[in-house]
Amino acid sequence: MHILLVDDDAELCGLLGEFLTREGFTVECAHDGTRGLERALAPGVDLVLLDVMLPGMDGFEILRRLRPHSKIPVMMLTARGEDVDRIVGLELGADDYLPKPFNPRELAARIRAILRRYEPRPPAAGRLEVNGVALDTGTRQVSSGGKPVDLTTFEFDVLEMLMRSAGRVLSRDELMENFYNRKATPYDRSIDMHVSHLRKKLERGETLIKTIRGVGYQFCRTPQDAGAE
Repeated sequence: MHILLVDDDAELCGLLGEFLTREGFTVECAHDGTRGLERALAPGVDLVLLDVMLPGMDGFEILRRLRPHSKIPVMMLTARGEDVDRIVGLELGADDYLPKPFNPRELAARIRAILRRYEPRPPAAGRLEVNGVALDTGTRQVSSGGKPVDLTTFEFDVLEMLMRSAGRVLSRDELMENFYNRKATPYDRSIDMHVSHLRKKLERGETLIKTIRGVGYQFCRTPQDAGAE
């Protein structure tokens, strides 16, 4: 798998390149935002590791320009303690984030967890339809109230898991372990932000995905179940 690392720290790029190469990845580095965006849009890249602080064009602007044209998985590298950076990155369409400094082994584990979700897999049988939301597992198309909804690969997978468990509460730990291969922590907003995006995209004047405080999320099976939380 070909990893694009966009970071202006040449020493860090060298160290991570050596480590990830030993882990079985091919690594390419770009040290400025313009070059990083150019390579991220080119074919042959399987995942982008994107630093927030970059000369010329920062990581947020790269992601903002990338997402309308590509659903390539992106992991943001953020400064430790900068919660706003993590939230903004997820809102712009990042798959995950990792605060600096980090353990390279955790980085490799998170990369593999993301890439597993993007591996081609045989489509599950048929089509799901719950409470006015239709999800076609073969074409990976979604509609809500008869109107098409454009989802990222991650959002589609989260929605499918919620719909297959409609009426049942899925804990944040279940969702985190399934998609990130790690347990939820009080400060990890990854799943919460993806669910928030889903809510907005499925919006029909009612709450289709309920938050069960302190537990997780529930996809409403019927219009009677949906409504204000």
